[in-house]
Amino acid sequence: MSKQFDVVVIGGGPGGYIAAIRAAQLGFSTACIDAWSNEKGAPAPGGTCTNVGCIPSKALLQSSEHFEHANHAFSDHGITVEGLSIDVKKMLGRKNTIVKQNNDGILYLFKKNKVTFFHGFGSFIKAESGSYEIKVSGKSEETLVAKHVIVATGSNARALPGTPFDEKVILSNEGALNIAETPKKLGVIGAGVIGLEMGSVWRRLGAEVKVLEAMPAFLAAVDEQIAKEAMKLFTKQGLSINLGVKIGEIVNNGTSVVVNYVDAKGTEHKAEFDKLIISIGRTPNTTGLSAEAVGLALDERGFVVVDDDCKTNLPNVWAVGDVVRGPMLAHKAEEEGVAVAERIAGQHGHVNFGTIPWVIYTSPEIAWVGRTEQQLKADGIDYKAGTFPFMANGRARALGDTSGMVKFLADAKTDEILGVHIIGPMASELISEAVVAMEFRASAEDIARICHAHPSLSEATKEAALAVDKRSLNF
Repeated sequence: MSKQFDVVVIGGGPGGYIAAIRAAQLGFSTACIDAWSNEKGAPAPGGTCTNVGCIPSKALLQSSEHFEHANHAFSDHGITVEGLSIDVKKMLGRKNTIVKQNNDGILYLFKKNKVTFFHGFGSFIKAESGSYEIKVSGKSEETLVAKHVIVATGSNARALPGTPFDEKVILSNEGALNIAETPKKLGVIGAGVIGLEMGSVWRRLGAEVKVLEAMPAFLAAVDEQIAKEAMKLFTKQGLSINLGVKIGEIVNNGTSVVVNYVDAKGTEHKAEFDKLIISIGRTPNTTGLSAEAVGLALDERGFVVVDDDCKTNLPNVWAVGDVVRGPMLAHKAEEEGVAVAERIAGQHGHVNFGTIPWVIYTSPEIAWVGRTEQQLKADGIDYKAGTFPFMANGRARALGDTSGMVKFLADAKTDEILGVHIIGPMASELISEAVVAMEFRASAEDIARICHAHPSLSEATKEAALAVDKRSLNF
């Protein structure tokens, strides 16, 4: 017998589980279907983000950063460390514990908010009488009926044609998070967020890391001044970053991998690696959804087609997160999930793509919101820029981390903040002030006039805002 719900969410990642919780809070009988399992076969909701993305990568980044500090920075503080070593197995165990805590936390939130959870794959069966039948394929099969369906099935790592992931030698983000011991030589194809973060983890632990990027510019989506600073700092740390590369034949030998490539000058190279991480983007996860059973429209790349409100071509069917247009960011998915639940309730859900922050959790961190300087130039917008280096910030000096800067871009006439770009310590936390300011259409002068605690890294934000009017006080 089928089970009836007001709202069924397919997918329990950041977009899906948040949408389910918000729908339940609004009084709808709600179910969430998710197929992720842990190594024991138990439910592991949270999607890519919790299981093989945001959360575990940050755990490894933190562990590897501690190791790097002990290896190189502690002596500056008068701390002597002898016989330093890394237990990779224990590091991975800590990472797995953190993942499980997040999985269990989501299951607790479902119970707290009276969301019915189904462990299995969700797919459409048919549409009938203003409702949708959905099959749950798991240890036992279930049939659910819902008036509203929210598709939140996420994305998968994109493989290079003819080079499948074996997660032993040729790795996606999932395999990159489970390398059992530090490789001597690590190759990374793709100098994006995942490639740089995972490359940083294993470089800190002793691997020789070579990054191969097809684009001629480094971090093309980032403000050019910030990207150049990042390139300089990462190269100084020991990452070998090669731009304008054309990848040729890749040979997996079972215990190593050989990559043939041509560099930007046209010179042919052959490089052998113990492990190869491929991070060239992600594809929408719509395989197995049975979209055709109900006529759900997908585009030529497999994304669910939606309008600005996340409505699909079908009445009362919505889609959010990585499976639709827009940035593949967990927090973007969460905001869309909340907005859709509220729209189902007749409210006016809000997602402003112009104030979605981006973060790369390398060291130094890179974070930004709004437009870059090159975008403003291309759009012919008259702007003013102000920058402030962390080397002139007292708290950064005390931390021993003075690399990078804060950069403000403001409209030349109105002074409205158009973009804020940060490379430096705790950039992921500092960017929130800029997001709030831009959401309320603040001016650079507004930030410049706000009292910031001293000594704090946030003073660099104030000083960069002051620099827009060429009146920085500490540089």
